[in-house]
Amino acid sequence: MYNILTLNKIAAIGTNRLGANYTIGDDVQNPDAVLVRSASMHDMDMPESLLAIARAGAGTNNIPTDKCAEQGIVVFNTPGANANAVKELVIAGLFLASRDVIGGIDWAKGLKGKGDEVGKLVEKGKSQFVGPEILGKKLGVIGLGAIGILVANTAVSLGMDVYGYDPFLSVDAAWKLNKNIHHAASMDEIFKECDYITIHIPLNDKTKNTINADTIAMMKDGVRILNYSRAGLVDSAAMIEALENDKVAKYVTDFATDDILCVKNTVCLPHLGASTPESEDNCAVMAADQVKDYLENGNIINSVNFPNLSMPRSGDTRICVLHYNKPNVIAAITNTIAAQGANIENMESKSRGEYGYMVLDVTGSNAEAIKATDALEDVIRVRVIE
Repeated sequence: MYNILTLNKIAAIGTNRLGANYTIGDDVQNPDAVLVRSASMHDMDMPESLLAIARAGAGTNNIPTDKCAEQGIVVFNTPGANANAVKELVIAGLFLASRDVIGGIDWAKGLKGKGDEVGKLVEKGKSQFVGPEILGKKLGVIGLGAIGILVANTAVSLGMDVYGYDPFLSVDAAWKLNKNIHHAASMDEIFKECDYITIHIPLNDKTKNTINADTIAMMKDGVRILNYSRAGLVDSAAMIEALENDKVAKYVTDFATDDILCVKNTVCLPHLGASTPESEDNCAVMAADQVKDYLENGNIINSVNFPNLSMPRSGDTRICVLHYNKPNVIAAITNTIAAQGANIENMESKSRGEYGYMVLDVTGSNAEAIKATDALEDVIRVRVIE
């Protein structure tokens, strides 16, 4: 039996996939895994039983991933599960950045009670909400992951001239890109060339304030900027100044913060990107499947703190070893297991930054092999799956 703690409501279409061997709830004790959406785990004491955390969404800012790695807790996310939902809202954002639809709606509401005058007042006042069409305009897409690719391809179909930038573009992602998308050699090219800019990269120490006073200075006057990724990717003070002096014509963001709310020419949405029933279902299914595969088979898919590794089962017992990525660790593990009389039938090893992961299928004596492996200096955690 496995215990699964839920820190938010997780769609039943996902949790139902775990099966009868799982106890699932928000009051589960000694959990083997946690399913979470937005709840913060930074102040949570991680129980010794905890093997995995699955975030039903792409961002993991609410999870202390480094701390989890040190404790041998694998953190998963669900990239791409909410991509279509976010893409649709980004496309809506392109129109909101162009045409003052929201301003016009709010103004029209103020005409209530004017009776027969409304028609004439509408015709007289509508010019203040004029905005450009997106057809033929240049759109720069920074980050060509699951969401960025969908945005870029859709914008091409809407008649935009699209520039894409991603120094880490995967081969699989490249195959999905529309052939008419220009490959930008740098972000600076996008900043200088594009009429619209949308950013789709993770927030970390290197990407914080990617859009700032210096990068805004490179942009065209009247540029329109969309941020559906994370608030911290944009320097709010620099953005406010650029909006006030009309360097930036419109800023559309899915992250309403106190400093940017009600600033001239901003559209602030309450983090609606993934707020669709389809997206929540997709994320729940992916998160549940990843947790199940890890608990039952030791396979890691879409981890943010350990390398991905999947291997078909063979042998009597599967030994899973989370370790530091240091010289001679792999040899030490295999030699230790073999020295205790266990025969390694099959194994795979992957590394990612400071951390590594090994899966070994063995036959023969393994109790002492597991104990000896766990005692190795650079081993973080050993799991046994029968």
